[in-house]
Amino acid sequence: VQLVESGGGLVQPGGSLRLSCAASGFTFSSYSMYWVRQAPGKGLEWVSIINNGGGLTYYTDSVKGRFTISRDNAKNTLYLQMNSLKPDDTAVYFCYARHFSSTFNTWQDYWGQGTQVTVSS
Repeated sequence: VQLVESGGGLVQPGGSLRLSCAASGFTFSSYSMYWVRQAPGKGLEWVSIINNGGGLTYYTDSVKGRFTISRDNAKNTLYLQMNSLKPDDTAVYFCYARHFSSTFNTWQDYWGQGTQVTVSS
């Protein structure tokens, strides 16, 4: 199982980035997908969630109207379009997959390794 994030980097305030998360080794289309971030010296914060079919999305208040989560189940890829970036968005961004297995009666989840996003002038 692999979740590989890409697309992070250094951007000026007000700029944009598009993160991608390529999934392999599991049935991507069965999993809800999350973007979670960790700012320097802080705990994990969920940013956005999308259900397995892509029809339901949720955002934490601080990114509503600026970030858009999406997925392409044919390409096994999750995206996060980030616009109007602020210094407070600086963090390591992780993708996270979660699914309840009725076969094993347990949650199954996987984490990516993270990609650094730095918003600074």
